[in-house]
Amino acid sequence: MSTALPTQSLGRIVRGTGPGLLLAHGAGGGIDANFGPVMGALSAEHTVIGPDYPGTGRTERAQAPLTLDGLADALVAAAVEEGQETFAVAGYSLGTPVAIRAATRHPDRVTALVLTAGFARPNPRFLLAAKLWRDLLRAGDLEQLAAFVALIGFSAPALDAVAQDDLDTALQTTAATVPPGTPDHLDLIIDHVDVRADLAGLDVPTLVISTTLDQLVTPHHHRQLAEAIPGARYAEITTGHLPFVEQPQQWATLICDFLREVRG
Repeated sequence: MSTALPTQSLGRIVRGTGPGLLLAHGAGGGIDANFGPVMGALSAEHTVIGPDYPGTGRTERAQAPLTLDGLADALVAAAVEEGQETFAVAGYSLGTPVAIRAATRHPDRVTALVLTAGFARPNPRFLLAAKLWRDLLRAGDLEQLAAFVALIGFSAPALDAVAQDDLDTALQTTAATVPPGTPDHLDLIIDHVDVRADLAGLDVPTLVISTTLDQLVTPHHHRQLAEAIPGARYAEITTGHLPFVEQPQQWATLICDFLREVRG
């Protein structure tokens, strides 16, 4: 039995036709930032619903602190508002515990999960990084913030391949485009995200995609998810925390192949 859905609406992007696919993006990201490079591939086979969390993209910043239950319910409500009664959920980074909680609270709606660069609960190393990220934001030190995000977001091979001028430009863009809701997303991770108790009860086909060079949400977290979710499949992609930048085609192929297979 599903939990009742909220009436407030998240701004969203809707693309394509076919079976429903709800997207759950990462902290300080947004649908365009986190799924834009794979949207064409995903929407070629699915009706894709991509809600922006409060304070990102098409959605105003929330007045109250975010909760995991509230965010999961709001994403599910967005899919239902778009005429999708049942759907798979693809979660990235913070979107993975959001997706897991959506499946726990709405088991009659969620048909499959794809969890990329995910975690059930931030470990001490991840918490240190998230708190430093939040502290740089609070201090308004956006240049240092951009450098920090690049340091933990990209893999070493990806940074090796970027010319210094291009890296400088990318850092300037990052500093200038931090979503206003980012501190709220980080508060949610630091203070409230723990879906470990949800994992054993998941009863949908699940693919865990490990970003093997990830220095923010390390592979330790990905393996923890795969081992705790009954029947979960596990795949690896050789990227840092940003597969949509480093290996978008490979990432899209993993998602689409899995969802095509579980639909039969």
